Amino acid sequence: MSDEILGLEGARLVLEGNAGPLEILKGITLSVAKGESLGLVGPSGSGKSSLLMLMGGLERATSGRVTALGHDLTAMDEDALARFRRGNMGIVFQSFHLIPTMTALENVAIPLELAGASDAFDRAAAELDAMGLGSRKDHYPAQLSGGEQQRVALARAAAPRPAIFLADEPTGNLDGATGEAIMELLFGLRDRHGATLVLVTHAPELAARCDRVVRLSDGQVAGEDRAIAKVAE
Repeated sequence: MSDEILGLEGARLVLEGNAGPLEILKGITLSVAKGESLGLVGPSGSGKSSLLMLMGGLERATSGRVTALGHDLTAMDEDALARFRRGNMGIVFQSFHLIPTMTALENVAIPLELAGASDAFDRAAAELDAMGLGSRKDHYPAQLSGGEQQRVALARAAAPRPAIFLADEPTGNLDGATGEAIMELLFGLRDRHGATLVLVTHAPELAARCDRVVRLSDGQVAGEDRAIAKVAE
């Protein structure tokens, strides 16, 4: 598609296991348009998170091609991939991956500082304010609830204004009400920054909010539709 922002062509992922090579992804071909929200669903072990890792250059395809913003991720070395992610992608995990010895403000400012932003802390503070954490900037992760930690992680991902948001089970460790609040913030970020959103989820209500849903099974695309309810039929 002409407005493609993420693309996979015959992407395979084979990892070495105790019993020998294990094929995780079996030739995935997929295109994601600029500004689209895409949900990846399927049973545990179907390859959802591995597919997201390929899109983010956190795993390297064994064969095939992965592109983002017109750049071939499969041709980049680790340093180039890290620089590309820093400038173009915001990634949020089920486990928040905050640095425990840094405050919320410092955690959010990290990618901005690495990018050389002179106003890193001002921008980090503004993003925390937008997340409703203005009074928690100087708190450490251990002093925050799970929902607050995930808000910090969202703020950290959003602060550099990435073109692409990747989220792996962003509500998986949270209770229903907190997960709903995080879901609102996640789609609010997409709308506020005009970014493309790809998320892995087991939550039907979260997938149903996406423009498109792709269902994976045994490392392959098993189907897709505009809503999880239709996929399930």
